[in-house]
Amino acid sequence: MRQIVLDTETTGLSIEQGHRIIEIGCLEIVDRRLTGGEFHRFLNPDRDIDEGAEAVHGISRAELENQPRFHEIVDELLAFVGGAEIVAHNADFDIGFLDHELRLMEHPKPAIGEHASVLDTLSLARELHPGQRNSLDALCKRYEVDASKRDVHGALIDAELLARVYLAMTGGQTALSLDAVVESGEEDTQATASRLDRAALDLVVLRATAEEREAHEAMLERLRENGDCVWDRLADA
Repeated sequence: MRQIVLDTETTGLSIEQGHRIIEIGCLEIVDRRLTGGEFHRFLNPDRDIDEGAEAVHGISRAELENQPRFHEIVDELLAFVGGAEIVAHNADFDIGFLDHELRLMEHPKPAIGEHASVLDTLSLARELHPGQRNSLDALCKRYEVDASKRDVHGALIDAELLARVYLAMTGGQTALSLDAVVESGEEDTQATASRLDRAALDLVVLRATAEEREAHEAMLERLRENGDCVWDRLADA
């Protein structure tokens, strides 16, 4: 399965106020492995950037004067995301801006949904962690994804953080490194598990003490107070 983790930065929050995309960052995942494939572009929005937005991403209009316009990079972008599943956090925002850019240039297929499917990780996080904070920063802390190098928001670095959060949130992942490249036709090197002869093993079973069981139950109660407790689901299975 091919997925594209996508993030954008913009001149402001509202399409209705004429705001535009100024940065697009995409990372490729194939079969739950980051391949190292990426698409990253800064864009000239031909308009000013709101002070609040610039404070978030640190990108000034002057820095974008010599960057291409959206219509100049759209074919490359659509080729990169085409046929994949786009993974975005608060996807309505990013996809809404991309659709807006496609409409402005009168693209024959003016909706990203005509080029790729979309998965919103914010909606997914709310299902997994109801009643909790599910911003990207909060999820990085929850899943122990190191975001210490992010001084300001940036499309590519946020896409990388989201990729790591998404892989952890959807079942864990051993190959989180961007250096793990998936090559077409590469042989599967995953080791085949062998069945052990347990009759020949002399296993020592250590049972929990009463104090350890009590501490375990106390921990479960704290988990239940914060939402879903995986242990309960396993016990009911």
